Amino acid sequence: MGDVIGPVVLVLLAILVVAAIAKTIRIVPQASAVIVERLGRYSRTLDAGLNILVPFIDKPRAVVDLREQVVSFPPQPVITSDNLVVSIDTVIYYQPTDPKAATYEIANYIQGIEQLTVTTLRNVIGSLDLEQTLTSRDQINGQLRGVLDEATGRWGIRVNRVELKAIDPPHSVQDSMEKQMRAERDRRAAILNAEGLKQSQILTAEGEKQSSILRAEGQAQAAILRAQGEARAIGQVFDAIHRGDPDPKLLAYQYLQMLPQIAKGDANKLWIVPSELNDALKGFGSMFNAHGGSQVQAPGTSDQRPQQSRRPSEQHPAPDFEVPTLEDPVEALRRARAEAAGATRAAEGAQRTASGG
Repeated sequence: MGDVIGPVVLVLLAILVVAAIAKTIRIVPQASAVIVERLGRYSRTLDAGLNILVPFIDKPRAVVDLREQVVSFPPQPVITSDNLVVSIDTVIYYQPTDPKAATYEIANYIQGIEQLTVTTLRNVIGSLDLEQTLTSRDQINGQLRGVLDEATGRWGIRVNRVELKAIDPPHSVQDSMEKQMRAERDRRAAILNAEGLKQSQILTAEGEKQSSILRAEGQAQAAILRAQGEARAIGQVFDAIHRGDPDPKLLAYQYLQMLPQIAKGDANKLWIVPSELNDALKGFGSMFNAHGGSQVQAPGTSDQRPQQSRRPSEQHPAPDFEVPTLEDPVEALRRARAEAAGATRAAEGAQRTASGG
């Protein structure tokens, strides 16, 4: 028996030594803290790294994660000031700053943060209507964070951020809001279409106005140039006639040559002989008589008609006919464009005045 008891005792002693060593050495991971109690009372907080404990006397109580953590709470029904029930989901970002207070000041700080969030949220939302609730998320987040940070400070918890993940009004209210938004969008679309049509018509009218102005200016300049050309041509013909000094016989002959041209045409059913034809014929007959009389003139007699000068221009000086001055087409086009630009600026000013009114 003695031989058997000896090895057993040695094995037990070895196991006891190994267990004591295991309880003596405690390795704490990074960003973690371990609360150690000695004989049931708080002793110290172990930081990251290798730590030595007194076996069977020091006992780890809790391991606290010092990293920032995120917790999402289920939807909570909240009543607004206009008696509408909305469901709100919240997300809390928190971080333990004091492991001892997080362990001993509250039994479950996650549950405490959740209940405090619900009560604070109901107090904040109860003073707002639905429209303010949907549009004042930053204000609600700031109030929640202030209340939670003040209350959880003594728990060793720091609330870094509070976010409203979702705000769900009742289905009937959602349908009404969708109809309102659809009507508002339709109204904006109609306004935009009307504005676009208005601008299009204004631009079209401005373009037609400028086109009409330029066309009218072009026609006016063309008419002016045509009239100036015709005036110059008439002046040159008039000057040539006076310089040539034609006698009545030549004019009568030209008149007789133009009569067949007057009678031409399919629509001429009746031709009226003008009264000037008799005068032309008389002049033409007198011309033949004059030539016949010159053939039977007796010798020695002389022609008693006055001798015409070889320079008709000296007997009948050309009238002082003013040759019209042609306007430069480039200058006329530039002036027309300047007037069109002035009219466009005046129309734009009137449009801005009407829009501002």
